[in-house]
Amino acid sequence: MKRDKIDSIIRLIKKEVVPAIGCTEPAAVSLAVAKATEMLGTLPEKISLSLSGNIIKNAMGVGIPGTGMIGLPIAVALGALIGKSEYGLEVLKDVSEDSVEEGRKYISENRIFISHCQEDVPNLHIDVRVEACGRFARAVISGSHQNFIYLDNNGEVILDKGISMSVDSSDEDICLDAETVYRFAMEAPVDDIRFILEAKRLNSAAAELGMKGTYGHALGATMNLGHGLIGDSPLEHIMALTSAACDARMGGAPIAVMSNSGSGNQGITATMPVVSYANDINASEEQTIRALTLSHLTSIYIKQSLGRLSALCGCVVASTGASAGLVYLMGGDFDQVCAAIKNMVANLTGMICDGAKPACAMKISSGVSTSVMSAMLAMNGKCVSSSEGIISDDIDKTIRNLTSIGREAMQETDRLVLRIMVEK
Repeated sequence: MKRDKIDSIIRLIKKEVVPAIGCTEPAAVSLAVAKATEMLGTLPEKISLSLSGNIIKNAMGVGIPGTGMIGLPIAVALGALIGKSEYGLEVLKDVSEDSVEEGRKYISENRIFISHCQEDVPNLHIDVRVEACGRFARAVISGSHQNFIYLDNNGEVILDKGISMSVDSSDEDICLDAETVYRFAMEAPVDDIRFILEAKRLNSAAAELGMKGTYGHALGATMNLGHGLIGDSPLEHIMALTSAACDARMGGAPIAVMSNSGSGNQGITATMPVVSYANDINASEEQTIRALTLSHLTSIYIKQSLGRLSALCGCVVASTGASAGLVYLMGGDFDQVCAAIKNMVANLTGMICDGAKPACAMKISSGVSTSVMSAMLAMNGKCVSSSEGIISDDIDKTIRNLTSIGREAMQETDRLVLRIMVEK
C-alpha cells in the first residue's frame, strides 16, 4: 500500500476514533451550547434548542457523567455553566458537585426550551440560540458530532458552511472497501498505528469500573458472577467486559471512553471483544494493534455509507468490526474475515436503535456474542451464501445491502420509535 494512502487512512482513523465523556449525542448538544455561550460572553438568560429526532432519541434516557441525572436539560445547563468547546466531546470534563447544583437551579428557572426540528435536516442536527442582555448567539452542529456549520454572534455571521456541508467531506476522498481495510490493518507499519492502543486503555478502564456493578443495569458484573450458568470462557469474558464498559458509560460514569464514528458504545464494541480475546490467547502487542485497527476501520467503513445516526443499532456495525478483528486473532485471512462479516449481516440486520440508555449493554452483549459465533463459523469454513437473504457474493455489496436497509428502509421505523418514546 502506498505511503500517501496509509497516511490518509491514519488521518481518517484519528478523526473517527476519539475520546468522549458520556453519550456523544448529549455531549454534542453541550458542545454547541458551550460554543454559543462563549460567543455570547455571559451566562445565557434563555437557551433555545432545535434538535433532530435522532438527537432527542439518543439523549432522553442516558446518564450524564458526574451528575447522577439523565437527559438533555442537565447537559444543556452544564454546557452553558462550565462547558468548554476546546475540549470537544469531553466538553463537560470539568463538572463538579457545585456545578451540578448550579445546573439544577438553572433548570428550575425554566430557562431551557427544547423543540424537535421539523425541517429537512440530517439525522444529526443541533441548532442552539442563547440570549442575554438583549444580545444573542447561535451555533449549529450538523452531520457529525463536532461539525459546526453555522456560527452567529449577535448578527455577525462567523461561519456559514450551509446544510450541504453538514457531512464533513474530508473523509469522502478516501475510497474504502473491505480489501483496502484489511490490507491497511495488515500492512501499515505497526509504529504508525500504535496509537490505537489508547482505545484499549480507555475502554478497559471503563470495563473495570463497570465490573464493580454500580452503574446501569450492571450486566457485565452480573455475567461475571454467572460462571455456573455461562461458564468461565473467552466468550463470557468478551460479553462481560464489553457490557461492563457500556454499563459504566450509559450509567453516567465520569470517565472518557474511546468512541468510533461519533459513538462511544461503538468504540467500546469495536475494542473490548478484541482486547479480551487477545488477553486470553496471550496475543502479542502487534497482533493486538492490528486486530484493533481492523475492527475499528471496518466499523468506520460501514458507517461511511450508513450515516452517523440511523434506526439501525450501532452495535450491529461495531460488532461486525469486532468479528473481523477476532478472525485475525484466530489466524484467519481476508476470505475468512469476509465470511465473518457476511455471517454477521445475515444475523443482526434489523436490530433497531431506540435511543442511548443503560439497556444498550444488553444489545451490545447480543452483538458481541454473535461476533464470536460468526468468527468461529468463518474459521470452520462456513459462510452464509448469496442464496440466503440479503447476502451477496461480493463483500462490499453485502455491506451496502446492510447500510441501505438501515439508512433508507428503516426511516419510518425511526419515526415510530421516536414517537413511542416521547409519548410515554
